[in-house]
Amino acid sequence: MYGLIGKMIATPGERDALIAILLENVSGMSGCLSYIVAKDPADADAIWITEVWDSAESHKASLSLPAVRDAITRARPLIAGFGEHFVTEPVSGQII
Repeated sequence: MYGLIGKMIATPGERDALIAILLENVSGMSGCLSYIVAKDPADADAIWITEVWDSAESHKASLSLPAVRDAITRARPLIAGFGEHFVTEPVSGQII
């Protein structure tokens, strides 16, 4: 498995709009086992995205999907920057 955890910073006041775009069309991404978007309680503009994929190749392939490319294009103006970014190797888990 392949995992990613990353911090994204929204432009001031646009966090909820950015989250809405990121959560559109998340179903149907082949190989995506988990895609979680969370608000950072300590930073009103920050979000954390945690992803688990069956492989790094599936994640890379998802970036070429029309819906994902459209979301990236629409989200870009709402992104002020990025924080930490971690690649992980998930070993197990449960989606309830």
